[in-house]
Amino acid sequence: MVHEYLINEKEVEIMAENLVNAFVTLVIENSDYEELDRIYLTNKVFALVGEGVADVETESSELIDLKDQLLQAGVKAGSVGELNEEQDIIGAQLMDLITSSPSAVNRNFWDTYKSNPEQAIADFYVQSKRNDYVKVKAIAQNIAYKAPTKYGDLEITINLSKPEKDPKAIAAAKNAVASDYPKCQLCMENEGYLGRINHPARSNHRVIRFQMEGNDWGFQYSPYAYFNEHSIFFYGKHEPMHISPLTFGRLLSIVEAFPGYFAGSNADLPIVGGSILTHEHYQGGRHTFPMEVAGIKEKVSFDGYSDVEAGIVNWPMSVLRLRSEDKERLIALATKILNCWRGYSDEKAGVLAESDGQPHHTITPIARRKDGTFELDLVLRDNQTSEEHPDGIYHPHKDVQHIKKENIGLIEVMGLAILPPRLKTELKDVEDYLLGQGNQVAPIHQEWADELKAQNPNVTAEEVTEVVRQSVADIFARVLEDAGVYKTNSEGLDQFKAFVDFVNLAD
Repeated sequence: MVHEYLINEKEVEIMAENLVNAFVTLVIENSDYEELDRIYLTNKVFALVGEGVADVETESSELIDLKDQLLQAGVKAGSVGELNEEQDIIGAQLMDLITSSPSAVNRNFWDTYKSNPEQAIADFYVQSKRNDYVKVKAIAQNIAYKAPTKYGDLEITINLSKPEKDPKAIAAAKNAVASDYPKCQLCMENEGYLGRINHPARSNHRVIRFQMEGNDWGFQYSPYAYFNEHSIFFYGKHEPMHISPLTFGRLLSIVEAFPGYFAGSNADLPIVGGSILTHEHYQGGRHTFPMEVAGIKEKVSFDGYSDVEAGIVNWPMSVLRLRSEDKERLIALATKILNCWRGYSDEKAGVLAESDGQPHHTITPIARRKDGTFELDLVLRDNQTSEEHPDGIYHPHKDVQHIKKENIGLIEVMGLAILPPRLKTELKDVEDYLLGQGNQVAPIHQEWADELKAQNPNVTAEEVTEVVRQSVADIFARVLEDAGVYKTNSEGLDQFKAFVDFVNLAD
């Protein structure tokens, strides 16, 4: 027995390798550096994490794991700060060692694109994951599942990928020197930016440049992706978002240029818009959202556009789907619908175009291309508030805000809920409550927990997670219904069709 133990210990000893050396070896394997560069790279690593890590050993063989261990060793040695933000700055610099220059990345992308666009996109995505710009390890912490509802399977994600702000980091950010460079997180100037306590590290960030309408645009992936190949297409200049005929044309151009991707835009008004309205950008990716597979509830037609298929989508929000092989026809009809919607009021339906000079109407558009046919979903949005609904009439109402109170942006519109990290522990407490194993339910969930308990008096430990998850999905469906301008009943359908008639009467 003793003999066996000694052998095992020896095996472990053999497996261990110097941490810095292991990291440098993988940098050489995954970059243009060569063996001759080993000393140079070693000194680069020491410059970042300190020479106090020189004797640390590792048994890891994954590049990102080694990077994380270097940061931990640097913190222990006192050469790397304790805050996540400080470590991210160093970590991005370490991963920049395997990342080619922006010019080389762009050259390789477009050279491959000429013969194989899908391969060019795939290569760029692989690179963005390999150099830890897309934070695969962090994303894997998210709780994600699908659940059936009357609108089909909805997708639920409890977002655990972004670490909670440390109180020390919040304090440090308050004391940080004010800077407007880069102007926001979507500006081109983020490429290679070192980062600071109140702005993310981007040393390992690369952007694919392309042209639309003779203007510079950038294509990148989202660091904390919410779905497969979650990408961002952003304007080269820092200008506010604006839904216009140009938007429709750009989205259709993107899905034409990036095979297999959808492309959509957040709305351009507060409450119904996304988180960054200050910079013109679109989101896309290789993912089939629940809204995409939702069928047509009722076909409609638009005068003068008999060549464009149109219908009201069977979805909790108010969606018109247009289909045609002709981009220009789609753009023309979408433009007409947008212009009509911006000026449309129907008091009985609670629809008001503007009040006190403030516009209330806009559209969340989503584009796809399938077998040569372009598809454009137009989601009607209204950002009115009232005394009863101060957060927004077409926004999650008070009784569902314990699950989702944030704006319903593009991703949620399409049927993927991005829920706050607090729910991980809060939902576990609800599960325990249903099982009679605890009474520590957050006050905001108490009424809901009591209802679930009454509905499931004999729930078992094997069933309880499914029961809670299903209820969360049902609540998300209600959230989307709240955000829908026209309700999904027969009255709502008639009101929706009245708007279609209005479009047909317009010049």
